[in-house]
Amino acid sequence: MHFSSSEFHNRLKKTKASMIKNNIEVLIITDPSNMNYLTGYDGWSFYVPQGVIISLDYDEPIWFGRMQDSKGAKVTTFLRKENILGYPEDLIQSPPLHPYDYLVDFLNSKNWANKNIGVEMDSYYYSAECHARLLNQCPNASFHNAYLLINWIRLIKSDNEIKYMKDASILTQIGMQRAYDSIKPGVRQNQVSGNIQQSLLSGNKDIGGEYSGLTLILASGISASASHLTPTDKKFKQNEGTIIELSGVKNRYHCPLSRTVYIGNPDSKTQDTLKITNEGIESAIEKTKPGNTAHDVAVAFWDVLTKYGLEKDSRCGYPIGIGYPPDWGEHTLSIRKNDMTVLQPNTTFHLMAGMWMDTWGLELSESIRVTENGCELFCNFSRKLYLI
Repeated sequence: MHFSSSEFHNRLKKTKASMIKNNIEVLIITDPSNMNYLTGYDGWSFYVPQGVIISLDYDEPIWFGRMQDSKGAKVTTFLRKENILGYPEDLIQSPPLHPYDYLVDFLNSKNWANKNIGVEMDSYYYSAECHARLLNQCPNASFHNAYLLINWIRLIKSDNEIKYMKDASILTQIGMQRAYDSIKPGVRQNQVSGNIQQSLLSGNKDIGGEYSGLTLILASGISASASHLTPTDKKFKQNEGTIIELSGVKNRYHCPLSRTVYIGNPDSKTQDTLKITNEGIESAIEKTKPGNTAHDVAVAFWDVLTKYGLEKDSRCGYPIGIGYPPDWGEHTLSIRKNDMTVLQPNTTFHLMAGMWMDTWGLELSESIRVTENGCELFCNFSRKLYLI
């Protein structure tokens, strides 16, 4: 385990307090990030139904998943053996049978099938079929939407979590420097991508990394005008810009970073837009401190764009921490106007200033931690346009 049992129990205590506040007696968690947060579970098993059950009248979370993955739960969690449940193999992808039939049987065995049950309705991993099984087989239960209940508890990081994010930032900077060193005219994007991934995983002599919740974003030329394109076998060309977004990962904690590279001599609009974007980032950083809101940070950024006549429709930040595919965002606050979430010490977010134009684009970003008096950047990596 990467955290003490006492830290996990403190998380459980906060979760139960939120359950009581929301009139939930039994909570079924299916988001792998939330499963990890509450138990430590870490395995590539989220392609089949799995989850964590929390009941107000039970002292420990209960993990359920595929039988062959239950060994992973024994290795990675703090849970007692009796609180790790593996459903049989004949329920795997075998309609009309389904793993939630097993879950319903367990709920009935604990007399929990007639309770107020919370489920993560908008979780990537909670399917319509899963919900239908619960509705049809637990007719006496009252179901409540508990989506983001755990995510909001995760918003404020512990000192141990911050440490892992700082470890991740070391890997992030190694990966970005490898990108800078690898991009050259005539080299294929996927060759550079392989170099970056090797660096993010192998790290240095002191620290190594893990797979990321979001894949590497890398695009050049007109493709850089889109925000989420991935590397191909296209070759880098003279007089093209390339956007890069990546993250190091340590114990599932992420620290994303975006930068822009240009081969050749950039035109004035690229240089000017990057300069303005950087000024907006600096203004947003100045407003990042306890007591200010996500709205305050967003307004500081957009005021700079407005001053120079630039527009940006998308938000410019989101919370970060634990991540599993397909995302490393935590889905709570957003750095955008009218989000009145108050920043507190150890709130962490990715300030993402992507500027995607009609035929070109650029990206700059910083992963930021709110401190007692202001904020700090996880990475120390120049935001200047990197010229090749």
